[in-house]
Amino acid sequence: MKSKITRRRSPKRPRPKRKRQYHICNWSEYNAALVKRGSLILWGDEAAVAEWHNHQRSGQPGKPRTYSDLAITWMATLQVVYHLPLRATQGLLCSVVQLLGVALEVPDYTTLCRRRQRLAVRLPVQTKQQSLHLVVDSTGLKVYGEGEWKVRQHGWTKHRTWRKVHLGVAEASGELLAVVVSTPLVHDKDAW
Repeated sequence: MKSKITRRRSPKRPRPKRKRQYHICNWSEYNAALVKRGSLILWGDEAAVAEWHNHQRSGQPGKPRTYSDLAITWMATLQVVYHLPLRATQGLLCSVVQLLGVALEVPDYTTLCRRRQRLAVRLPVQTKQQSLHLVVDSTGLKVYGEGEWKVRQHGWTKHRTWRKVHLGVAEASGELLAVVVSTPLVHDKDAW
């Protein structure tokens, strides 16, 4: 009597999906687009350059201010837009003035720190003349937890924590108008 030897099969594991590779054919356009990402264009008004220094006395005792409120507002706007510390803002404005080719003195960071407290920096906001179509969607974010490979191999030891990000996007322009982070149990209609 012959016995048949059967081999035990291991359970099937899902095959990893291969990441699809995209081949770039137009390298010159691709390189030009990457270079263009880093370009910075700033326009300076002639009136702003003319009013850079303060030529009026304040009528108070002490040394008159060297720089006008316009110069400090311009410097504070750069700081707000690019989220820079004081010294980096001074460095950025020095390089911008050098690129413009204008002989202007740049206020130092202590002057900016002292004078910006009395000035309000208002970034321009475009008002919508027409009705706005807002597209709302949400996605999940894993805040912390174990990796999928470890869970698949050894099981989980602690639960993952998820957060839900609700996005509001203008339909016509694709501009992101609102972002709200909530727990996973909050529905899109309740997040706003």
